[in-house]
Amino acid sequence: MPDDDKGRVIGKVTNVSADRLVVELHRGNDNFTVVGFDDVHYVARLGSFVLVPVQADYVVCEVTGLWEKDPQSSRPNQSGTEMDKAASAKFLDLTPLGMIRSNMQAKFEFGVSVFPPLYADALYARDEDLDRVFQVADPCNKVDLRDRAGTEHTGTIPVSLEVGTSVVFKGYPVKVRIDEFFGGHVAILGNTGSGKSCTVATILQSLFERPEEFAARGASFVLFDVNGEYRPAFSELPARINRLYLRANTEGSTEDLMPISMGETASNFQLPHWFMSVEEWELLLRASERTQQPVLRMALGFTSILGQDGEDSIKARNHIIALSVKECLHGAGGDSPVSKRQKAWMVLDTFGTDDLGASVLTDFNWNPKYGNFPEHGDWERQFIDHLEGFIEDEIVFPKYQNMPFDFNVLSNCLDLALLFQEAHGNRQIRDHCSQMITRFKWVSEREEFSFLRCDPNSFAENEKIPSTFIEGLIGVSREGGYPSKSGQITIIDLNDAADEVVEIAAAVIARMVFEKLRRATPRNKYPVHMILEEAHRYIAQKPSRYAIDASRIFERIAKEGRKYGVFLLVASQRPSELSRTVLSQCSNFVVHRIQNPDDLAHIRQMTPFISESVLKRLPSLPKQHALIFGNAVNIPTTFKVRNVDPAPDSNDTEIREIWFRPEKFEVGLT
Repeated sequence: MPDDDKGRVIGKVTNVSADRLVVELHRGNDNFTVVGFDDVHYVARLGSFVLVPVQADYVVCEVTGLWEKDPQSSRPNQSGTEMDKAASAKFLDLTPLGMIRSNMQAKFEFGVSVFPPLYADALYARDEDLDRVFQVADPCNKVDLRDRAGTEHTGTIPVSLEVGTSVVFKGYPVKVRIDEFFGGHVAILGNTGSGKSCTVATILQSLFERPEEFAARGASFVLFDVNGEYRPAFSELPARINRLYLRANTEGSTEDLMPISMGETASNFQLPHWFMSVEEWELLLRASERTQQPVLRMALGFTSILGQDGEDSIKARNHIIALSVKECLHGAGGDSPVSKRQKAWMVLDTFGTDDLGASVLTDFNWNPKYGNFPEHGDWERQFIDHLEGFIEDEIVFPKYQNMPFDFNVLSNCLDLALLFQEAHGNRQIRDHCSQMITRFKWVSEREEFSFLRCDPNSFAENEKIPSTFIEGLIGVSREGGYPSKSGQITIIDLNDAADEVVEIAAAVIARMVFEKLRRATPRNKYPVHMILEEAHRYIAQKPSRYAIDASRIFERIAKEGRKYGVFLLVASQRPSELSRTVLSQCSNFVVHRIQNPDDLAHIRQMTPFISESVLKRLPSLPKQHALIFGNAVNIPTTFKVRNVDPAPDSNDTEIREIWFRPEKFEVGLT
């Protein structure tokens, strides 16, 4: 045994089994303390570590129990009678966790392959042993990097990130390995008020505030802030870290937002409606599968040919117009002849082309705009014969192409699609789609959807393209045709938005980010982390009535995102309500106080490698304390989260200070 090991022996192993060791401490101490050459060690703290040498290696064990036995009895003292503390035997129950291998440069290896013999020595753990166990002994790597101009820069790249201090090992910093923590999905869970928001904020603060290393300029975080609380938390980050703050304004106001600090750009959140996929339109309008979705898909396709001058587009428009006008004039229904002609004129006037528009009616002495309807002659038959010349035997209808169009144009396209369906004998289609049409009108009028109803003319040409739009959202700008980093944090403030707005906006952006990075070359070279605050609102196991399919994109990202560099950080107070698919794909967990039995059971099912003793700690964790486990830390660790400064705007309500006031006090509402 090395000489420094001899000085830290605390006892002998007296019982060995596959999942439990028992150590009898040396006699002479009545308070489970050992005076070592470096410090006084209290070895009976639950959760602390004990090392047991096995040849040249060490078995690392966690203290899970402690007890003492009167030397006059064969059993632990349970009678409550007074014991001779100095003479009593003291024992530690240990759970083997892993091994420190001498042939692996003294690195920690999870799992035990060689167990110690009886009467092997037990050693207390030093800080250097803890560094080996947590694999954070090397805090950074020094490197030389070149910028785009070829200039060489010398700096350091951190290996780990400090997230707090251990509650077991006094003053010992708890760190996570950056590659493992941010290279997978993360779940931050806990009851309301336990400190989840502060944990999210302080992790990012710790990442971006490091002055001695290269700044994390390549990071990209998109934060869906449904409570409007994170903006102040990042207001004091270094100026080299750029932030984009976007507020979903539900009051229809378009005033410019002012930045609150250096490095921030602020504006109102706009998500052009033509960026939405067909499935997302179906989600927004709640289109039923059998009858309404085909009409909606056809209407969306019609938006892509409006204003297009190509030969195929003109031919398709003329075909649709001719069939629809013919249906208006001769279709079934109780409309009067005048009403039918008026409807036919509306179609020609709204969608007409140079070849087939409202102006062509004057050739048939028909000008319904001024009530001029010929009463006699065969003008109507001649006009229908004229329409037949535009009806094609085979026509390929346009598909939705995400091209810019005015939101209200879709109303006309829906009406045109209904007319087209009626022209093909589907006489009941208008009744079947009435609910969807009503929903569209409701979305068209509600202020909370104003961020979707964007005017295409208010955007620059490059902003009308989904790929360019999403680049700006994830902090990429184009300089001379080359992509350059323009931001590290994007906050989308959805505090004023309704639940269905939150679900749809988050789903659309997540899908666009995923598609952008899935097609990127080279692959997996631009990681993006999406932070989902109150994640149970949009990745629920049982989706809400607003957006039944909104969580599908997040489940796909959870399963496939790592391959393309798309990662989720989900924060929720109800893990039992989260999608099991998403939660099961998380590789790291930071769990604050959780007391609900269903939530505890859910965590137990999703993380079978966590022991029961670890889970038992969760209901009693104080505020600002958490249990972290996953592949970014070797061993589950309880820690106090580092202080967040400044804090998110999520403080607890100060009940006494608010309630007990003098007469005629000022009420805290504006």
